[in-house]
Amino acid sequence: MPDDLEINPEKIARVIIRARELDVKVARWDRPGDDADADTILENRPSDGTEAELRQYIADLNDDEKASLVAVMWIGRDTYDADELAEAVETAKAEATGPTEDYLLGVPLLSDFLESGLEKLGYSVEEVEEGLL
Repeated sequence: MPDDLEINPEKIARVIIRARELDVKVARWDRPGDDADADTILENRPSDGTEAELRQYIADLNDDEKASLVAVMWIGRDTYDADELAEAVETAKAEATGPTEDYLLGVPLLSDFLESGLEKLGYSVEEVEEGLL
């Protein structure tokens, strides 16, 4: 783990997995009262807890972990280079003005950016996710 990364990569992998689940959700296409079937599993329904669980997971991270998570996302989307991790973490801490979960869940392609960021930092995403799936 790079010295400046203040979050366990497995925690980032958990966010990636949940963010992927959100990415595949689609708007409801059936009418209320229709019988649900296997095709509706990917529909975004009010009773679906995926987003709420991810929001709570991120909210429960400590401030250093949140800043590192944001920094990894920034590295993944090429806002910073991997060798600028310390600067990215410090910037994330300094610029944090609202809930981190709101910021991150508003980023299109969050899971892709986090995955790319981990890879740029020298982690194998498959290995990190292995114990979680």
